[in-house]
Amino acid sequence: MESYIKLSTLNDFIFCPKSIYYHTLYDNYEKNIYQETAQKEGTKYHEAIDNKTYSTRKEILQWIPVFSDQYQISWNIDIFNTKTWELTERKTEIFLDKDWSEKIYKWQKYQLWWQMFCLEEMWYTVSQMYIYSIKTNKKYRIYKPSTKQLIDFEEMLEKYRKFNPINPNWQQNTQKCIKCIYRELCDYYIWEIYPQMKLFE
Repeated sequence: MESYIKLSTLNDFIFCPKSIYYHTLYDNYEKNIYQETAQKEGTKYHEAIDNKTYSTRKEILQWIPVFSDQYQISWNIDIFNTKTWELTERKTEIFLDKDWSEKIYKWQKYQLWWQMFCLEEMWYTVSQMYIYSIKTNKKYRIYKPSTKQLIDFEEMLEKYRKFNPINPNWQQNTQKCIKCIYRELCDYYIWEIYPQMKLFE
């Protein structure tokens, strides 16, 4: 049987396929060594979920492991209310687009959809999904995927399974590289910023 893919790994893959390998290199280190301010802030806000101290209500499931045999994915959900069947993913804040409007990105929707797939395979019903912004105390409704969105998701999984990190034709948006916490290890980033380093390839 194939090993399950962690949802955190898929998040990394969507941001940048190569980052999943650099993430693995850091697994044995304290997060404070490589996390930047935004990641440290997110870790702090997530402590209540990680420690299952966000709520004492019995109907609120916090940070429980979920699995999907169909998609071979696994992770832990943030919050699931077993009375209202609401699934919630907590975020530090929602990003602003170029026109300063709030924007929910595809990978953020994927996070909730993945969790929904897992819960439904485990015989739970998911009626509604939300992303909750901790800083603004606002909830954003996320709807179940359409047929096209589901196909996109399955194609993304296939890309993950077939990705070749040493493909010489692979390219990335360097603006993403600048924001990546693994950039100091990445050959692609180093070569784009310091092209003279290619002499040592």
